[in-house]
Amino acid sequence: MMLGKIKYGKITVVIFLTILIWVWADLALDEPHSVSNARIVAKSSPNLWVSFKGKPWIRIDNIKLKGPASKITKVSRRLNDGSLVPDFSLSPEREGMTTAGQHILNVLDFVKRSDKIKEFSGLMVEACEPKMIDVNVVELVKTELDIECFDENGTLLEVASIEPSKVDMFVPADSRLKARVQLTPRDIEQARLSVVEKTPFVVLAEGQTRQASAPVEIKMPPEADSLSEYLIAEAKLGFTLSANLQGIYKVEVNYNEVVRPFTILATEEAKLAYENQPFQMTLYILDNDARKGPEEEQRREVVYNLPEEFVRRNEIKLNNPQKPAEARFKLIRLTSAPTPPTGVD
Repeated sequence: MMLGKIKYGKITVVIFLTILIWVWADLALDEPHSVSNARIVAKSSPNLWVSFKGKPWIRIDNIKLKGPASKITKVSRRLNDGSLVPDFSLSPEREGMTTAGQHILNVLDFVKRSDKIKEFSGLMVEACEPKMIDVNVVELVKTELDIECFDENGTLLEVASIEPSKVDMFVPADSRLKARVQLTPRDIEQARLSVVEKTPFVVLAEGQTRQASAPVEIKMPPEADSLSEYLIAEAKLGFTLSANLQGIYKVEVNYNEVVRPFTILATEEAKLAYENQPFQMTLYILDNDARKGPEEEQRREVVYNLPEEFVRRNEIKLNNPQKPAEARFKLIRLTSAPTPPTGVD
């Protein structure tokens, strides 16, 4: 039996027509598809802060898409596997929103023009909610800010030094913001031994931060148990009187009882700075003290003049639970004293 001659030309035509019918059927059969949980995300520029009522993004519900079945299937598959994230980035420059104030965005028009939709040629956006949204634009100005350090729990930390101590950042003109640095436990440990580099940031609103252009170097004070105990054996006590009392009264105090030796916890540098001060303790005499009876004995705790610089760095403190010394004093009126000012007996 002989086989007939194969007619390849006819077979090619049939295959071409079949493919053409499939393509036509796919194009002719538009399928609808709804996308939920989409978002418009603000893309702020260095000198503009863009938000939606203070939030960095706003949800768009029920975006209705329509297009060829193959396009819809591809979009649906990529949404399900996470390779397509339904976030639409809003650039203030692209949308002409470069002036401070409130602007109105046509959401449907914005989504239609987005790069994500253009990626799927032939896909149409028919509707979405909401139709219009308010976009708030705040102009930012470069400002020199102080820097504060916090731990991971948001607790303000005392630092030994920050270099540089201030940083230039873009913030709203009328704000009182401070730049922040967050330190992990490991950062804190390292900063006690040497320095740690961290980049400051400002929090414009919840979830919206701006970073500085360069890091700073942070040094933490030593831990309390790394401070040495020192005995202060020869403290000096000073008095502070207001101008109303000077030249009218002299102070008698149980000096020897007040300046008894006491101990501090400090670094050697802090201890030397404390000892080199004119007075290690001060007794404050108030105007009202003169209202007491003549030469009546009064009591008041003295103030230890620990150097503020070292106190801020946790490098000096009284040895707990040591109680501040209490002075017993009398105001003795001078025999040649002038009449006291009004309000002082």
